[in-house]
Amino acid sequence: MAIALQGQHAIHLSLSEYQALLQDTIERHSPTNQCEVTWAYPTALGQGQVCETKLREGLDLSVVDYQLCSDLTIDFPDQDHPVEYLFDLAEASPHSTQAIPYHLYGSGLSAAGHWVRSAKERSRWVSVHIEPTLFRSMIERDGAVPDALTHLMGDRHQPYYGRSGQSSPAMQATLQHILHCPYQGLTRKLFLESKVLELMALLIDEEIAIYQDKPYVPSLKPDDIDRLHWAKDILHHNLENPPSLIQLARQVGLNECTLKRGFRQVFQTTVFGYLRQCRMERAKTLLIQGQMNVREAAQAVGYASQSRFASAFREAFGVNPKAFLIQQRH
Repeated sequence: MAIALQGQHAIHLSLSEYQALLQDTIERHSPTNQCEVTWAYPTALGQGQVCETKLREGLDLSVVDYQLCSDLTIDFPDQDHPVEYLFDLAEASPHSTQAIPYHLYGSGLSAAGHWVRSAKERSRWVSVHIEPTLFRSMIERDGAVPDALTHLMGDRHQPYYGRSGQSSPAMQATLQHILHCPYQGLTRKLFLESKVLELMALLIDEEIAIYQDKPYVPSLKPDDIDRLHWAKDILHHNLENPPSLIQLARQVGLNECTLKRGFRQVFQTTVFGYLRQCRMERAKTLLIQGQMNVREAAQAVGYASQSRFASAFREAFGVNPKAFLIQQRH
């Protein structure tokens, strides 16, 4: 497989090309046991190793440590995102007691975009992926997801939720148990699963605490409101390739929390809710004008997947876009 170079150093791959490189490497390594495999990171990209453990169906642990030889960009299409948490160990020293950055993500739509990693940064993290059905079974009470956690269970057409934070001492202790597990075989698997779920419980406890604080809504400054309208305009004029939440916050000079909270407060919808609404209205207009077919209209408003576009359109207007287009032609 040819690797596309940008300039002298940077590597640019599609997701399928990147996954093929990883799969070639994984297949050359025998599993440590039935549920765990450790493999060397592809030498075409860098040096290091990855240890992956399937703790049960729908629950996977990865311990990653590698250094890229060149800057890496990966293009990825629309795809389903699991519930995930990740602890970034890039700056952490062994047995460190300092707080570690973490990221918590809900399930939902991971929209097409680019994943960029610098060769100057060490890639070292612990991540856990949980399939939405398994996560739901863990948190349901009387057959329903608690209100404080519904945002972690986005549907396939809803951009997934994400939040960053700093680890508590309890999280750090549990993380060290995962990194320095003394057991082998079945005992190791059971031990790691218990610690992975313990970390999940600690993160959920924080999530519930944040939710319970929600009645307090600080007033917005006039300058904040102006910046929120600016953010709205940026989204409206960049439907095909909108900025991420972090990028949008930086563009308008707000922190991510104020952007999300303020946008809902001023416009009675979320940032992603507004983007989706604009995309659907624009797509509807394009189909009414009759100059585009469904695939072209989907691409014009930033949907790489025609099926996802059709589902979103049907949800917005109660009709399939192809049927809507036929109606306009008659």
